[in-house]
Amino acid sequence: MKALDRMPGFIELPEADIFLRPELRDGPDTAPVPLHLAVGIFDGVHRGHLCVIGAAVESSRGEGGRCGVLTFHPHPSRLFRPDDPTLLLMPAPMKNRRLFNAGVDYVVWKTFGPDFAALSAEAFLPALRSALPTLAGVYVGENFRFGRGRKGDLAALAASGEKLGVRVRGEPRLLHGGTPISSSRIRGCLQSGAVAEANELLGRPYATLSTVTRGKRLGRQLGFPTLNLPWSPELLPRFGVYAVSVRRPDDPPGNGLPTVANFGIRPTVEEGVEPRLECHVLAEDCPFSTGDRLLAEWLAFLRPEQRFESVDALRQRIGADAQEARAYFRVD
Repeated sequence: MKALDRMPGFIELPEADIFLRPELRDGPDTAPVPLHLAVGIFDGVHRGHLCVIGAAVESSRGEGGRCGVLTFHPHPSRLFRPDDPTLLLMPAPMKNRRLFNAGVDYVVWKTFGPDFAALSAEAFLPALRSALPTLAGVYVGENFRFGRGRKGDLAALAASGEKLGVRVRGEPRLLHGGTPISSSRIRGCLQSGAVAEANELLGRPYATLSTVTRGKRLGRQLGFPTLNLPWSPELLPRFGVYAVSVRRPDDPPGNGLPTVANFGIRPTVEEGVEPRLECHVLAEDCPFSTGDRLLAEWLAFLRPEQRFESVDALRQRIGADAQEARAYFRVD
């Protein structure tokens, strides 16, 4: 997906990459239409984020304008806490894909460096308005903070917007089980293996995108051939066995094949390796092979990864895992 660094007369934000939704890529619309902008990190693009983004999309459609998302790279924690940064739930290309699926026209990735971090709260919205001359509305979560020292809040943003003629709308935090939905909450779920709860907070299955590579064929030797999917996320889910649905990225949701998968370092058969997702498709004939780009949707945590005393013990446990996954998917 090719990025633009500017759209003359419409978006001219220094140190930013602009991505367009697929329908606009062949002929970018640079007409001076109202721009409605959702602002935030939006890591994971969870249900709470979608409330903010949906408000921007709805307003833009109602006024014949365009909807954009302003997000940031690297995560601010990389600047403020370099020794303990926030580990992200998804890479940039997948985040762009989720945002476009939500109806966004443009995704603007602004570099979060020292100069931008030093911008005062009072100067934040005027700087955006200068870079985005058709800016009509800004949409954020009610807990949004901005400006040097995070001194700006929703009230300050609204006051600034009133002076500039820019509508500011803050969406209340969305609750699930009486607790706000947040990216940090989802991270905790994934690290503990609570993938089903993470999916409820996301509003869709947690998913990973990777290319099948040729492995050592150990799974085939054990009687359970696997698709080897190397994958290096910032945030590592809990090592273990999962029920997973696997499909090609452009296939319709719900068309994935039932799969039992292991994510981890395979301690019984290997030492000192990078984590890998290995998927054994439960269908009699697996249509995927080396080189295929696959989307794996994680549905249920079955058990933690463990070391077995022998390869035969590992084989027996994989068989039991496959049966448990079949029961989850209700397939023979």
